[in-house]
Amino acid sequence: MKLLKLILLITSISIIGKAQSKQPNIVWISFEDMSPVLSCYGDSTANTPNINALSKESQVFNNAFSTAGVCAPSRSAIITGMYPISIGTNHMRTGRDIMGWGNDTYREEKGVLDKEGNNVREYSAVLPEEVKCFTEYLRKEGYYCTNNAKTDYQFAAPFTAWDENDTKAHWRNRGKYQPFFAVFNFNETHESKIWKNKDLPLTVDKNKVSLPTYYPDTPEVREDMARMYANLELLDKRVGYIIDQLKKDGLYENTYIFFFSDHGGPLPRQKREVIASGLHVPFMIKYPNAEKVGYTDQLINFIDLAPSMIELAGGKIPHYLQGRSFFSEDRKYSFAARDRMDEFTSARRSVTDGRYLYVRYLEEDATSYQDINYRLQIPTMRVMKEMYEAGELNDVQSAWFNPLNTNEMLFDLSKDPEETNNLITSKEHAKVVKRFRGVMDKWLKSTSDICIEPEAKMIEKMWPNNQQPTTSKVIGAVHKGELKLSCTTKGASIGYQINEGKWKVYHQPIVLKEGDKVSTKAIRIGYKESEITIFNK
Repeated sequence: MKLLKLILLITSISIIGKAQSKQPNIVWISFEDMSPVLSCYGDSTANTPNINALSKESQVFNNAFSTAGVCAPSRSAIITGMYPISIGTNHMRTGRDIMGWGNDTYREEKGVLDKEGNNVREYSAVLPEEVKCFTEYLRKEGYYCTNNAKTDYQFAAPFTAWDENDTKAHWRNRGKYQPFFAVFNFNETHESKIWKNKDLPLTVDKNKVSLPTYYPDTPEVREDMARMYANLELLDKRVGYIIDQLKKDGLYENTYIFFFSDHGGPLPRQKREVIASGLHVPFMIKYPNAEKVGYTDQLINFIDLAPSMIELAGGKIPHYLQGRSFFSEDRKYSFAARDRMDEFTSARRSVTDGRYLYVRYLEEDATSYQDINYRLQIPTMRVMKEMYEAGELNDVQSAWFNPLNTNEMLFDLSKDPEETNNLITSKEHAKVVKRFRGVMDKWLKSTSDICIEPEAKMIEKMWPNNQQPTTSKVIGAVHKGELKLSCTTKGASIGYQINEGKWKVYHQPIVLKEGDKVSTKAIRIGYKESEITIFNK
């Protein structure tokens, strides 16, 4: 009898262990250009029933921050788990999101210059050899990884990063019983939709929206604020569509759902800034069976997403990652950086602990404001610029445009959420200032900031003689029915397909069957792909 009980106990432990080790399905719902202006954060201006329902079954983060106030550097950090300043991807932006950038493509017609006055060409950033898209590690763990469909990583997405990477990418195309990691990127809330959606019905009353104190109260500003909230309502419908699909497939209860914006708000003095208005984002996680709900003040940075997903998938977190899994470890500070924005360069770095936010300008800047052409398409931007030049803005509204009298700023986000009171010279905050200066010094020293050098010089190191490097072709050998592959290009990832099937990531010898045809190619991020090499049995 005792022996039987022991057997039953061992069996039950084994079953529980298998159940707990089952790889979870993961869905990301990411969207663009939005601060925490949702009902779950206390702002019910927009009618978002689907997001509201999701938040009630989720853990909602009060202190989630991007590494940049604009999309491409932010998305580079997300996909690599690395600070963009340390891998050369912090300039907005490097080029078109394609695999081969033309060797004679310059931006001279747009007047894009680096801080030394050199013309900046389009380029795909060449990353350090060890850096990969984190999805490669998930694919090696058996995950079916899909991206629908924006990348904007500052380099062309390598073919090894995704099983599917297009507007049809979906978890429904995976193999039977295969775990999936599915990303859906929605652009309803993008900055450009402020003017592109101007002819759509305005579903939010512009006379009832609240305006930040740093905006003048004009019809144009009210219209743009109302449009921002109306665009959130459009996003809510897309969120509902994904949730309905999960429920229809019987996957909703047992799937992790991550919901977040790629950086802060879309309007002037929000997007592109490395203060909270440009970095602070809505972020929530719906755990399987809603096992964690409510609010948390845990501080996270977007470079933490890569290691967190690898851990969730059961993989080993690579040692080189600068992020940390927020499932296992808390961080004390979140860092961000800004360099070239379109046609203007301004090197700024910031750090926050969730309460205070410290900014340092690394160069002498005339003002915080930059006259970026793309942003001037927003009516609010045009009217603010006109009113400033006419002397019609008050002190708070003028501050963004005024000449800088210091290269540092400190804001108390708990008392001053709109960041209008710079405390850098406050005697009461002298110890806080000293602490943040030390934290910033240490980070800049340890992070190997390569974006501070002239961009043209950085490009020359990545593309010697103005030529995009090419990955060497794959080398292979068959021994006892197994094909082993390698590539002489340091840091290259290898992909293969068997008999014209889907491309897979190579990570162990391939067992060949009689008649198999194996096509292989390699890619290092920032390089051109290698030519295809074919092996047969």
